[in-house]
Amino acid sequence: MILFLFLTHLGLGIVFTLAFVSREAGVKFFRFNAGLAAALIAVAFVFRSAEAETGVSRLAFQALVVAEAALVLYWATIGRALARVRPIIFAVACVAGLIALVAQAIDAASGRAVTMQVLTVASFLSSAALLGGACTAMILGHWYLIIPSLPVTHLQSIVRIHMGSMAVRIAVVAAAVVFAIATWQPGLGPSFRYYITSISGVFFWQRVLFGLAGPALLSYMTWETAKIRSTQSATGILYVDFFTVVVGEVLAKYLLLATNVPV
Repeated sequence: MILFLFLTHLGLGIVFTLAFVSREAGVKFFRFNAGLAAALIAVAFVFRSAEAETGVSRLAFQALVVAEAALVLYWATIGRALARVRPIIFAVACVAGLIALVAQAIDAASGRAVTMQVLTVASFLSSAALLGGACTAMILGHWYLIIPSLPVTHLQSIVRIHMGSMAVRIAVVAAAVVFAIATWQPGLGPSFRYYITSISGVFFWQRVLFGLAGPALLSYMTWETAKIRSTQSATGILYVDFFTVVVGEVLAKYLLLATNVPV
């Protein structure tokens, strides 16, 4: 389940962030990223468990299938055909992806307080945005080796989006932690405060260090490097940034399943 959620969020995140990349990046850039996203979602299906399936989880799966089908069609027609309807195909992939993420979150938080369900939805959406922004920014930075004449403003723009998604992710995690601690009542099992201060809490603090603090610093360094038009240095930092985001989000999925807190 951890891998299913992670791969789904990464794949859909790439799809969402492609909407913010200029066409000047070229046909091959969009084809590569669309193909990568489709492959990630296809692999995610392998790890999906149908045990204890609910109506909401079925909706999430069906929406994800629609998103995958639209994405494959989009990838297959980039630079080849259906130029006029391709934006519609891409929009279908994005909308279906959003529905899948929201339905996944509601299913993961079923039976919990409405506020926690809302926070779980925000967590899933911000996770996809952070993963997609980091991956797309990294690949776009590498693309300057392929198209040296590509204006650096495109990299600066996607890095700004990545930094924005980073800020939103931190805010969502902070809100989830505060809510989990504030709403604990005796008789409901160990509190989240106890969990994060126990030996088991090492996973939470690794999540904070590698998945939030690390990417926050690295994304700022990338921004400063992109400002001086050093695309190769920015790309190198983005590789490390993406790795830390991946580690943090995998741990976040584990913590969600272990504690029911969407960190």
